[in-house]
Parts: sequence; structure tokens; C-alpha cells
Amino acid sequence: MKSKMMNAKKVWYVTGASKGLGLSLVKKLLAEGYRVAATSRSAAQLLDAVGVNEDFLALEVNLADNDSIWESVQKTYKHFGSIDVVVNNAGYGIGGAAEELSDKEIKDSFDINVFATINVVQHVLPFMRAQGSGSIINIASIAGFAAATGWGIYAATKFAVVGFSDVLAEDVRDLGIKVTVVAPGAFRTEFLSGESLVVSKNKIDAYQSVRDSHARYQTMNGVQAGDPDKAAEVFIALAENPNPPVRLFMGTDAYNRANAKLELIKSELEQWKELSFITDFSG
Repeated sequence: MKSKMMNAKKVWYVTGASKGLGLSLVKKLLAEGYRVAATSRSAAQLLDAVGVNEDFLALEVNLADNDSIWESVQKTYKHFGSIDVVVNNAGYGIGGAAEELSDKEIKDSFDINVFATINVVQHVLPFMRAQGSGSIINIASIAGFAAATGWGIYAATKFAVVGFSDVLAEDVRDLGIKVTVVAPGAFRTEFLSGESLVVSKNKIDAYQSVRDSHARYQTMNGVQAGDPDKAAEVFIALAENPNPPVRLFMGTDAYNRANAKLELIKSELEQWKELSFITDFSG
């Protein structure tokens, strides 16, 4: 029988948990005695990946459907009696130049990466407000700060997650709720596989630099530097820290890309300072 101390550990709600970073996190959490509700498009697939555990609630959720998200949050609270940590991990990647992408391809990306994240947060906040505590970890991407050629719409969704999280952290700080947006680099998961990362069906010959960028990313699959199990440890450390960062760039590649972007922004800021200042009223 588990000790009362272990049973009193936090309740986590994790989206996109049947593979990749989400699956590594769920397994780590259960091994350490946490209680976990996790979502997937297939509850059966999730149970196959994780196994049966009395502290685990597998939820079949369509993240593009707000009602489905709401029902999963209600089930989690009813089952465990609290929701202490939320990890918005589910992600959908789409590559292509802006004019190559269809409305549906763009909408699908925003539905999962942006609107699902916002909807989850909206539904868990009443519980966290009542508790006077909680941790929200939104998974963005280094692409949400330093984007790469050929991934404009994906970057747009991740920039949205970063901006949303930035302000959310300020909005809920006085309520005892902490928010961190994590911007990972490349991790050795299935994200670069065809199921999670797709490119536009329509391809225009003029965009050779876009094709070259996509080809480079495809060669990275299986050799990424990031270790998903170590990422899981980082997520737990963030949730247990009384003063976590609002922004965390995860992985040496993410750190280096962020640093280079900061230098570029600073350089452009100073180069065009005079043009920036002339728009003020004079006198």
C-alpha cells in the first residue's frame, strides 16, 4: 500500500501524453508517486504506452473540441479531487511558405497549439483559484522566439503561446498560481515523424530555401541532442520550485539560438534607434 505522503502528492494534468515528452513525463511522474491525468486522441493507445496504474487516469480527448477539453478537466477533478499542475504539451507542426498553406492546415495548427492551450487554462483556473495554488507549464518551442526558414505558421503558433504565457503569469501571480513557458530545442522524440510534423501539400517551386530547410530537419530525426527523460525531470523541478522562471529555454541548442536572436534584436534596435525615435511628438 502506498504511503499517505505519496498519495498526497500533486495531481498533474498532461496533454499529448501518448508519446514523446508527454509520455516520458507521465512515466516519470507515476514512478515518483504523483497522481496523473493524461490526454490522448486514443485512451487505449495511452494505456498501452503507460500501463494500468491506480494513480493514472487516461483521458480520450479531442483537443480541437473545447467541450471535450472541459469534460476531461471535470473528470480529472472528480477523480482526484484537485488539479495542481497542468502541462500543455500537445503539439502539431506544419511546414511551408505562407502562400503554400491551406486555411485548413493553418487552422489545424492553431487549434492544437494555441486554442487548446488557452482552453485548458480557462478550464483549470477556477479550480486553481479556489485552491489558491497551482502550476501551469505551457510547452512552446525555440521556434516561438527564434524561428527557422519554412516554419512560419508553426512559429506563429508558438510565438502566440509564449506571449499568452508571459501575460498569464502576471495575471495569476497574486492568486498563488505560477506559470512557466518552456521553449525546447530538438529532443529525441517522434515529433519529426510524419504523424506530428507535416509539410504543406501544395509546394511552389520558387521556395527552394524552404525545401532545403525542411530537408535539414528531416535528417535530424533520431539524432536530436535532447533527452526526453531529462526533460521530464526539468518539468517536475519547475512544478516543485516555489519561484520558477516565467521563460525557460530547454536544451543547449535552444539556449544558443535564443542568445543569437537576442544579439540580433539588440543590434537592430540600436541600428534603427533614430528612426524609432522620430515618431514622437516634438516640443
